[in-house]
Amino acid sequence: MNRRKFIYNSSLASLSVMGLNSCNLNSNNLKITILHTNDVHSQIEPFPSNHNQYPNKGGFARRASLFEEIIDSNPNTLIFDAGDIFQGTPYFNFFQGDLELGLMKKMGYNAATIGNHEFDAGLKTLKQNIINNNFQFISSNYDFTNTELEGLVDDYKIYNKGGVKIGVFGLGIELKGLVNPLLFRETKYYDPLDLAKDMSSKLKFEKGCDLVICISHLGHQYQNDKISDTKLAELTSNIDLIIGGHTHTLLNEPLILKNFLGNEVIINQVGSSGVFVGRIDFNFTNNYILSDKSLVEV
Repeated sequence: MNRRKFIYNSSLASLSVMGLNSCNLNSNNLKITILHTNDVHSQIEPFPSNHNQYPNKGGFARRASLFEEIIDSNPNTLIFDAGDIFQGTPYFNFFQGDLELGLMKKMGYNAATIGNHEFDAGLKTLKQNIINNNFQFISSNYDFTNTELEGLVDDYKIYNKGGVKIGVFGLGIELKGLVNPLLFRETKYYDPLDLAKDMSSKLKFEKGCDLVICISHLGHQYQNDKISDTKLAELTSNIDLIIGGHTHTLLNEPLILKNFLGNEVIINQVGSSGVFVGRIDFNFTNNYILSDKSLVEV
């Protein structure tokens, strides 16, 4: 089987009613399911019934039930978050991030990248929360040497599902001018484009990954030259999927762009506050066919 050849389809799940339709695969195919969120901002409970946009939607409990159902139907599932887990409700003010990471660990999240709001309680508190909950953060362009987070954040992770190697790396936004320097202290920021080129090449060629995923908190797209997910896709060569965050962009279906070599890159981002969950199924087969994209309400 040539595992670099895959069919994929995608869906966007609104967390109001449980249940999700999944595609049927024949025995020659292997399906890898990627679930993802971004910018949840400590929205532990569903929005109230009088909310002007998302009444009774969202909430960690509903998302946990959805994850459990999908994992039961396909154990080859990975769950990621693209940052800004913290800040936005009194739950963060009181628990300082410990509640969010504890729940996400129990819900089955494999990892998250670090958003700018993950620094809001300071590095010492973030360190304690990571240790308390054994939670995995992945960040390739933040250097935490000589800080409390040294040794606690991975540059990348490789997951093996059904014999398929999935390489994942993370990118964070420039902190200067966005976060109080007293909160991130000696953290060094490196150019995300350079790191993305190096990391994706390493994962694909040196580590032999069949699928390369970037969890990004750079933002979807800007009017200026600021690096974004769309620029990242177009200027790199070895990324298959970019899971985005920071700009709270709600894509009803993933954006497909051509990379530097003319190959397709999938970009997705699902708004904010945990109302929506992104789902992308990679169906590995001997033939490369691009399936229809779909929108599924949950």
